[in-house]
Amino acid sequence: MSNNRCLITGITGMVGSHLVDFLLENTDWQIYGLCRWNDDFSNLNHIIPRINNKDRVHLIYGDLNDYPSLQETVSISKPDYVFHLAAQSYPKTSFSAPLETLQTNIIGTANLLESIRKSEYDPIIHVCASSEVFGRVPKEFLPIHEEVTFHPASPYAISKVGTDLVGRFYGEAYNMNVMTTRMFTHTGPRRGDVFAESTFAKQIAMIEEGIIDPIIKVGNLDSMRTWSDVRDAVHAYYLLVTKDPIAGEYYNIGGTFSCTVREMLDYLLSLSTRKDIKIKIDPTRLRPIDADLQVPDTTKFASHTGWKPEIKFEKTMQDLLDYWRTMVKTKRNYLTR
Repeated sequence: MSNNRCLITGITGMVGSHLVDFLLENTDWQIYGLCRWNDDFSNLNHIIPRINNKDRVHLIYGDLNDYPSLQETVSISKPDYVFHLAAQSYPKTSFSAPLETLQTNIIGTANLLESIRKSEYDPIIHVCASSEVFGRVPKEFLPIHEEVTFHPASPYAISKVGTDLVGRFYGEAYNMNVMTTRMFTHTGPRRGDVFAESTFAKQIAMIEEGIIDPIIKVGNLDSMRTWSDVRDAVHAYYLLVTKDPIAGEYYNIGGTFSCTVREMLDYLLSLSTRKDIKIKIDPTRLRPIDADLQVPDTTKFASHTGWKPEIKFEKTMQDLLDYWRTMVKTKRNYLTR
């Protein structure tokens, strides 16, 4: 039995919660999760008994913007591995809350890495940036490889450029075992309802239950995305830190199936029991500018780790819709966002 310990920031998010599931099933690690005291724990609901019994999963309360709490977090978790997933992760919100986004994602990352640097521990660290760093990419640069120039199209994307560069700086300047990833669109059960495919699935589930009229509100449907499943993403993150990790490296990770947001919506609608659903543009869902060609070249990461996506787009979308059908049936009231 190993004595490995890992720290996951953002454990209550979609990716963090699926990473816990993966690690519980595939390792014997002790898992420590950083969260804020007022976080929504619904994504961890299925493992709350394990948390209560301190059965391999332990919560630590703190905040990326509170340096002493991060020092305490590192001291408690004594990590061999760190998965830094926590962020203000919604691009559209970053237009109305740019300073919080920059503070949390850039300074928060620096706070975490500095607290590790000043500690007695030398973990292997995954810093999660985003494919949004590439922003508006000309067609001649598709698929997007690691050296394509950053052209961020939102305050969120700018903050993730900072996250990426801060992570690489700590790896190079202080000889820390830091690697950064630019994960392209990944989704599945527990996806936040502010993201396009998840709000579509939620609205369909609410229509099927008769809660709202058969009209789906949408934003930009013309953006091209390459889709992957969150369960494939967390497997990639595990391989990143365990398969011959190279300090200072940076990788694009993503799926192999590409389609527009409109085609994704059409597929979700094809799964619905209702055939009378109309589509309506909602101006509040449009970004001032959009990253509209997000197609990755994942050769570098695949060559190093052997990773490839296993879960097909169709299953991801079916599971996402079924997740929302289950959630809506709990009779909770949901915002129509």
